[in-house]
Amino acid sequence: MKITLKDGSVKEYAESKSVYEIAQDLSEGLARMTVAGEVDGEIVDLRTVIDQDCQLNILTLKDEKALPVLRHTASHVMAQAVKRLYPTVKLAIGPSVADGFYYDMDFETPLTSDDFDKIEAEMKKIIKDNLEIVRFTKPREEAIAFMKEKGEPYKVELIEDLPEDAEISFYQQGEFVDLCAGPHLKSTKDVGKAFKIMSLAGAYWRGDEHNKMLTRLYATAFPKKEELEAYITMMEEAKKRDHRKLGKELGLFMMHEAGPGFPFFLPKGMTLKNTLIDYWREIHKKAGYVEVSTPIILNRSLWETSGHWDHYKNNMYTTVIDGEDYAIKPMNCPGGVLVYAAEPRSYRDLPLRVGELGLVHRHEKSGQLHGLMRVRCFTQDDAHIFMTPEQIKDEIKGVVALINDTYSMFGFKYHVELSTRPEDSMGSDEDWEMATAGLRDALDELGMPYVVNEGDGAFYGPKIDFHLVDCIGRTWQCGTIQLDFQLPQRFELEYVGADGEKHRPIMIHRVVFGSIERFIGILIEHFAGAFPTWLAPVQVRVLPISDKYMDYAEKVRKTLDDAGIRTELDKRAEKIGYKIREAQTAKIPYMLVVGQKEEEEGTVSVRSREAGDQGAKTLDAFVADVLKEISTKGR
Repeated sequence: MKITLKDGSVKEYAESKSVYEIAQDLSEGLARMTVAGEVDGEIVDLRTVIDQDCQLNILTLKDEKALPVLRHTASHVMAQAVKRLYPTVKLAIGPSVADGFYYDMDFETPLTSDDFDKIEAEMKKIIKDNLEIVRFTKPREEAIAFMKEKGEPYKVELIEDLPEDAEISFYQQGEFVDLCAGPHLKSTKDVGKAFKIMSLAGAYWRGDEHNKMLTRLYATAFPKKEELEAYITMMEEAKKRDHRKLGKELGLFMMHEAGPGFPFFLPKGMTLKNTLIDYWREIHKKAGYVEVSTPIILNRSLWETSGHWDHYKNNMYTTVIDGEDYAIKPMNCPGGVLVYAAEPRSYRDLPLRVGELGLVHRHEKSGQLHGLMRVRCFTQDDAHIFMTPEQIKDEIKGVVALINDTYSMFGFKYHVELSTRPEDSMGSDEDWEMATAGLRDALDELGMPYVVNEGDGAFYGPKIDFHLVDCIGRTWQCGTIQLDFQLPQRFELEYVGADGEKHRPIMIHRVVFGSIERFIGILIEHFAGAFPTWLAPVQVRVLPISDKYMDYAEKVRKTLDDAGIRTELDKRAEKIGYKIREAQTAKIPYMLVVGQKEEEEGTVSVRSREAGDQGAKTLDAFVADVLKEISTKGR
């Protein structure tokens, strides 16, 4: 068999070999560092035997792709430690995730954060013992009996869901055995010392609220201690920036048990939201979009035609009106299609760029709700572009430019993913190939780096996703561009071409902010609530030194208000130092202190949230400076 290595060289072997044996053949030093293999793009265990031609990449802990292997092994070490300390605990699942790993467990006595140190100490013992990690398999029925004997009902349920002819794999380290597909490291010692238990939470078994609530123990692991320390620092900073905490402190939004997942925007939060919407309308008008509004509830036949009833029904809220099924819209696209179909179209009308700030509702599970980041009701800054095949590339480029300009203005960097056809899709192979090529060609011509995310497209078309990187390094998927040949066909959309014949348009679905609610949550955390002046719900707070200067303070407030600057007047009978501290805590961009001197001279003493005391200015000069900062968005 021929093994093509990462550098393009080819090794030939006359018999089957494991990934580890091939690593040994290449170099004993490499074998000592090897943690996993990548065979034809799939991450596999070192113990995996290769018996045919393939491409092989030997992975060490220097490779980012090896990190999940380290973390998955660490999850087994954590589970083993827990089982030693709490023998009656029942184990569910323990996968690696983006920032670390977790294990869901069923405890007789509730676990608390006070137990973390004890579990970590036991993990250190297991790692120090350098237990060899051994893989073995059993037929399905034997595997079920094996897990029943060990008193692991959740593992039994998982095995029972597998096909009868499945071969079930297990991993053993010392006395601990776990049902697992792998891959894993060679030994517990390889996990190293850079790990930490971070938190615990409740999690329904299999994500179903009708099942038992388990304890989910979150942790993380890294190859090096300094990487762990950097991550912990980032998480501590993230905790300070939590949009749920700041949203409450700054009076932006609230949640209520009357409607879990349905946010209430308070006056200051509504100002923030409307400011973002005003900006959205401004940039879309310049980019040649028209704006529409479509109904929030439409009948079943529309959703059947669009494909949502078959592909998305479980996420939709439905009701019955006059004996007919209706659904509250989870997406705006079918309404946008009806707008296009409302009148005859010519090739001269295309591209037609139709924007909508549509309120959508999606049935999210209660355990997945998270502040503004995951809600059941949100405003999607949608737009649908109807175009000819020849216009695809230029329209995609135009949307990319719009998204890039918007994110750059907020100070976001981002990376791009191209997501391809999922298993649950509709449409012909030819349409999907053409749509995917259209997106890929546009990105290539723009010279924009991207990674391919196989099988993660929408059910109606491939997409480009924009993942924002915030100021502490977290990523958020926001903007998207989806190319769709399916809805125009399903709704029989047409335009008259230059040849006088009828043709079918092609459709782009795209968002810039994504969910405006979620984008606000991201902005709160990105700026830690200290919004740039143009975006701040309150831009200036006037602080009179005492009640004697309240009339002048009111005059200053009115002047600012008349100029279009969002202003508050602090009328409380408090000392000026206290008022300044309160304004700083409220993250107001500018504070204007006024007293006798300022009243006599017609000035204001300016304090900046960022720069501190800026001295006295005439009121007119201050207004001019702030208006300039607002109009240029601080750029």
